[in-house]
Amino acid sequence: MPWLNLTIRWPFKLILIIGIVGILALGYSYFIEPKRLVVNQQTLEIKGWDPALDGFKIVAIGDIHGGSNAVDEAKLRKIVELTNQQNPDLIVLLGDYVSQYGSGPVSGRLIRMPVEAIAAGIGGLQAKYGVVAVLGNHDDWYDGVKVSQAIRSDNYLVLEDEVAAFNFNGHSLRILGLRDQLHIANWAAYSKHLKDVIASDGGSGPIIVLEHSPDVLPIITGNLSISPDLRLMLAAHTHGGQVWLPIIGTPIVPSSYGQKYSYGHKQENGVDMFVTSGVGTSILPFRFMMPPEIAVLTIRSAGQ
Repeated sequence: MPWLNLTIRWPFKLILIIGIVGILALGYSYFIEPKRLVVNQQTLEIKGWDPALDGFKIVAIGDIHGGSNAVDEAKLRKIVELTNQQNPDLIVLLGDYVSQYGSGPVSGRLIRMPVEAIAAGIGGLQAKYGVVAVLGNHDDWYDGVKVSQAIRSDNYLVLEDEVAAFNFNGHSLRILGLRDQLHIANWAAYSKHLKDVIASDGGSGPIIVLEHSPDVLPIITGNLSISPDLRLMLAAHTHGGQVWLPIIGTPIVPSSYGQKYSYGHKQENGVDMFVTSGVGTSILPFRFMMPPEIAVLTIRSAGQ
């Protein structure tokens, strides 16, 4: 019976097609997408932002993970080249410069590219107000002091629970760089500490927070709000999930909030946040529909 043979044949054809598509997608996610570097242009309209600071342009770079899939010295030079072409006012580096063999504190000291080579590779970044950096969890698992020293060797400013003030068109803007949130055991005490840091700075103007992980946002803007001047937070860590699938979204995100803060422009408690997908890979060497990026953020007022 021809119709019987047809009903038996089609399920196997379907399985074969699915298998071929899966192999092609896997090959693309390993050999092609990690090698890309997208310039992601975004305009962030922020309520309460000082209109006098409109047009302030930041390039945000996160999760370089030197030595991970496709992140070699040539890729680092490409990051510098594309970033400088954007003519930014400020460049921010959002942590996780190193890449471990494995994951977690135990394997932390085994890295794929020497931290000195990573620092040299991203040397030469140029912005009107310089380069400001924070550290990530992988940096601390390896050696936070050593990573910090290497980044500072490029004359980049590394902030660890510190404030840096800038004057843009005659108006003040403050950058608060935080330690990675994995350090924090007592959030109430830490929030008080940050309030003291901001108060001791004695400055004025809107505050942009740099923190490796986006999970900090609801803590520093909620009941433990660190400052009424906080307007924007920039974060990384999630890699955008590295893999994005239709309908499903990003099935694996290193965040306590699942996909909520996985990628892009978010708003919570009256504060805006942008989470970049970063550059490198971690744990699994794949990226699918979530290419490496440098995020070019132009900030404008959305009124009160």
